[in-house]
Amino acid sequence: MKILVVEDEPKLAQFIEKGLKEQNYQVDVAFDGESGKKLALQRNYDCIVLDLILPNCSGIEVCLSIRKADTTVPIIMLTALGTTEDKVLGLDSGADDYLTKPFKLNELLARIRALARRKERPMNDEKLAFSDLVLDISTKSAHRGGKSIVLTSREYFLLEFLLKNQGRVLSRAEIAQNVWDISFDSGTNVVDVYVNYLRNKVDKGFSTKLIHTVFGMGYILREE
Repeated sequence: MKILVVEDEPKLAQFIEKGLKEQNYQVDVAFDGESGKKLALQRNYDCIVLDLILPNCSGIEVCLSIRKADTTVPIIMLTALGTTEDKVLGLDSGADDYLTKPFKLNELLARIRALARRKERPMNDEKLAFSDLVLDISTKSAHRGGKSIVLTSREYFLLEFLLKNQGRVLSRAEIAQNVWDISFDSGTNVVDVYVNYLRNKVDKGFSTKLIHTVFGMGYILREE
């Protein structure tokens, strides 16, 4: 597995590089946003570990540039900022996961393995459907009532999870674990934010609502 680390703190970059190489990963390191963006767009990586605050070009800008060229490479955002708004900003820019500094190397390694497993899932022609909502697994496209729904990568995985569990109440902890591969932090509303994003795309303009809140329990996909 080939990994790009974009981190401007030399000691932390060296720490991450050493830990990844001990796991037999190939590692490239960039110490600023412009260099990181250049490497990411010129070479093929299996995962990118990207700091949020970087000189020359922020991690958000780097992430957005990568996503314009490659929608599939897993990106883990590193941030010293722990607020929900900062985490949502990173995820909105196209990151698949985030880690708040300081973090343990084992946790970073676990996140990388989880994202790698997700990327390696076999593609097929399966379609998931509920009511007039259809998700095509092979093309990663969604439609409702013949209308195309444009999804971010995170919204796609969230909708896929809801469709695979239609009619069942899903707790926030379940959603966080299966969509983000992270333990649910009761102090963050990232799950609620993304459910609302998805609801605005799936239900807005339709008389029949499909994504419902079960107060005190979680969310469910069902017809009214």
